[in-house]
Amino acid sequence: MLEVFDVAVVGAGPAGLAAAVHAADAGLGVALVDAGSQPGGQFWRHPDEAAAAANPDQFREGAGQHDWKRFTDLRTRLNRHRGAGRLVYLPGRQVWLIEPGGHGGAATLRLAPAVDVPGSDAAEPGQVRAAHVILCPGGYDRQLPVPGWDLPGVMAAGGAQALLKGNRTTAGTVAVIGGTGPFLLPVATGLAGAGVKVAAICEANSPTGWLGNLAGAVRAPEKAGEGLAYAAALARHRIPYKVRTAVTEIHGTDRVEAVTISRLSPDGSVLAGTGRRIACDLVALGWGFTAQLELVLAAGAQTAVDADGSLIAVVDNRMASSVPGISVAGEATGVGGAAMAVVEGELAALCVAAGAGAAETARPTAAQPELDRRIARLQRERARLREFALAMHRANPVPARWHGWLAPETLVCRCEEVDYGTLCRAHEELGADDARSLKSFARPGMGWCQGRVCGYATASIAADFASRPVSEADLRAMSKRTLAAPVSLGQLAALEFDDFDDISADKGSQE
Repeated sequence: MLEVFDVAVVGAGPAGLAAAVHAADAGLGVALVDAGSQPGGQFWRHPDEAAAAANPDQFREGAGQHDWKRFTDLRTRLNRHRGAGRLVYLPGRQVWLIEPGGHGGAATLRLAPAVDVPGSDAAEPGQVRAAHVILCPGGYDRQLPVPGWDLPGVMAAGGAQALLKGNRTTAGTVAVIGGTGPFLLPVATGLAGAGVKVAAICEANSPTGWLGNLAGAVRAPEKAGEGLAYAAALARHRIPYKVRTAVTEIHGTDRVEAVTISRLSPDGSVLAGTGRRIACDLVALGWGFTAQLELVLAAGAQTAVDADGSLIAVVDNRMASSVPGISVAGEATGVGGAAMAVVEGELAALCVAAGAGAAETARPTAAQPELDRRIARLQRERARLREFALAMHRANPVPARWHGWLAPETLVCRCEEVDYGTLCRAHEELGADDARSLKSFARPGMGWCQGRVCGYATASIAADFASRPVSEADLRAMSKRTLAAPVSLGQLAALEFDDFDDISADKGSQE
């Protein structure tokens, strides 16, 4: 009989690490499942710890990281709980299916080895069962297509940073960083610090956008210090910071050779005659982040469109989703940065612990009054950081008229090689005016990435065709996947018939 944990946490980034450690602190039995080979997620991505220990001169731990001390504290506590047997850590495993347990039932997580993750042990269990699940899947770079973005040398801004953090590698020698939002700053300064010449940062919006959102901005005064530090780094490295400017075309044959940057009007339209060509061999693009919602949607949880236009999980002030026994924390509840993710992870864990204490489970938790006070404090802190995040999103929106940058031959879905002209014809000739119809008629989102790269853009294009805002239905159509991660036919074949009956019954109960 497979052990049933008190709580299973999915994801070992800032939210997942905090959730796992604090749940174990409270006396709960914890399973932590993560696709990575070591904890930290994308935010605290770092070189292989064994290699860093063997080559300390080459890999200085914490180099280029933000808030590294918080990570090392969480990692130390994680290892202490593992050693004491209070926590089972399962790295190198992906959850490809989640079966919620409903009221009082244990949920089942089906696991598969992550692709190309060293140290993944095939003997690890193929499933984990838990009375409660905390999903901390994080997010990934939101991308907008631009002519030439399929050339080698074009990367997501987060991808360029991940190479630098995890491998101490740069993907080029002269870079242009484009998109919107404060994340462009650490990417540019990180590359510059590694010896890359950053020819320009192209910010599509203007800093004056913060003036209309001061009430939220002042809720996180510590962010002002970070901004000043980045401004000093830009000056030190002599990085041009261009506002209301976007990369509107990328040039090259076998790889990137140059970009055209253009000035934008307030609605995102390109101002005629402002195009300027800049030579470069690396383009890093970032338009904010998109929540990774495969498991949230697979569990049947409610979603909504956030202030930045992304689809997010709906949770209450205890981080509980609409599905009993499923909590969500971190970027999946609304992009707000690592500090907010840590707060949400701890809050989710303590609320589960408080519920376990109220139900008089076998494992004693911390005293209920103390838990209640800590939960109230964390709820206030989350509200404060959430207000700042909303101000950030409103000050740095995706330009409304970005579709005007596209040419008919511009690829929107790179996996299936679907260009903008094909989407236009699907709309004009077949009547496709929503994302689901575009996906059915023209195949965007049906390739290797399953819409993770082109999903937001396709949903936005569909809404533009219909002259309406992007809807939750558009975003869900490009985000929902039958299986949350790749799984082999052998693993599917190895399932018992009872497993299929359980899955069918669970799906029937959700419909």
